[in-house]
Amino acid sequence: MKYVDLNVRVGELTGGLDPAPYLELLPALSTSLPPGARAFAADQSHYDFAGRRCVKDLTLHQATFLHDGQVLDLRLRHNCWKHDEDLVIRYTGVSDVQIDTPNEPSTWDDLGTLILDETLPHNQGCTHEMAFRPGSVIVTCNDITAEWVEADCPEVQGG
Repeated sequence: MKYVDLNVRVGELTGGLDPAPYLELLPALSTSLPPGARAFAADQSHYDFAGRRCVKDLTLHQATFLHDGQVLDLRLRHNCWKHDEDLVIRYTGVSDVQIDTPNEPSTWDDLGTLILDETLPHNQGCTHEMAFRPGSVIVTCNDITAEWVEADCPEVQGG
């Protein structure tokens, strides 16, 4: 990640998360992001750790390539103690996908819980980097569409 800090030190503790450097630059960066990526990155609840639509703590459930690899759909599953919806992200005009995990070869199956993400402008449109425990994914594409969809989470929905 270029701006989101995934290893903040607070006193003697390390490993804290701080999206503040990214959020401070986001208004300037967002003018160069495609419309869908801009809306996704700038959503007020995106980095609200206590919020139901914060990306932190989601897990990758499914990755599907469509249209000869030009479209990538990721379905991120909710954490029942925090979310009541799943997040579906569609990347259009995909030109590159990098998966990095401790195990070789790196695969979608080796990614754990999403820590945080960062969307940045790119000459093709944008990049979306997601840090997982363990691993990371970087998608380069023309644009992103993100949609929160109903999840089956009786612990949250039923109270």
